[in-house]
Amino acid sequence: MERAQFSSADFANVPAAAVAEQPAVLIDHQVCRPGGDAGDSAFSLQRQHFVRAVKLPSRAISMTLGGLKPGQSTRKHRHNYETLIYVVQGCGISIIGEQEVTWRAGDAFYVPVWAWHQHRNASDTDETLYVACENAPLLQNLGAAVREEA
Repeated sequence: MERAQFSSADFANVPAAAVAEQPAVLIDHQVCRPGGDAGDSAFSLQRQHFVRAVKLPSRAISMTLGGLKPGQSTRKHRHNYETLIYVVQGCGISIIGEQEVTWRAGDAFYVPVWAWHQHRNASDTDETLYVACENAPLLQNLGAAVREEA
């Protein structure tokens, strides 16, 4: 779907009232379905751990489900969008900047903009599962999202 591109010349055309939009898709069934799709598999391979993107039409926030096998870590990375993470299952440790954050199922934690961070499953036997919400689509739609791996 191609999105409209606006410039300062369009400023006078800002509508006086909001118009409700009804997207064609309002639900992503079975986000963690076994196997996912080719895009999910490629994203997981790129990130080197389980990741499933929730495929909904939000233009400002994203939601992904992530998982780490026992002892597994994400790569150290940073991005210019902020992240809220809710831990559904398991326990682990995240290094966020210079701070170590210990988490377990039921906890939520914050990763600030441009902070180097890495997440690790602290269990030798149990997998972790978490939900990450980010404002990446907002910045992507502005052409300003940046992510860097260490």
